[in-house]
Amino acid sequence: MRESILNGKRILAVDDEPDVLTVLEEEIAGSCSNCMVEKAATYQEAVEKMVSWTYDLVILDIMGVRGFDLLEMAVQRNFPVAMLTAHALSPEALKRSFEMKARAYLPKEKLGEVLPFLEDALKLEYLPAWKRLFEKLKEFFDQRFGIGWEEKTGVNSLR
Repeated sequence: MRESILNGKRILAVDDEPDVLTVLEEEIAGSCSNCMVEKAATYQEAVEKMVSWTYDLVILDIMGVRGFDLLEMAVQRNFPVAMLTAHALSPEALKRSFEMKARAYLPKEKLGEVLPFLEDALKLEYLPAWKRLFEKLKEFFDQRFGIGWEEKTGVNSLR
């Protein structure tokens, strides 16, 4: 097994669904035994952790924990952020995540494949991370949002 770039990193995962937090923790711990995954289930808990600690990576749910508000705070603190969503899976939320400087936008349906996306969010700069994300998930987004979704929402101009 190759060593993950997440090894030795401090990661904050924020989601109001305990099972999602458990899966994230298991997926990350399965590839890097030396990383610290902290969890928060509420907006307030996430705020308290972000003002008290420094994180190498923050994973934010969009719905339920005011993910976009937390994204703004995390970016101000220079934390790389991966947005994770099921209910807010839309071209508009993807575009907003990009515009607010998240490094990734991941559907919860891909939780079992989350590790490479988190590694890209950590090792690649902002625009290259998005380019890689679009390369990996273009077919998924096309199927979910429909052909031409990029042009309709202006996302094609982001890349």
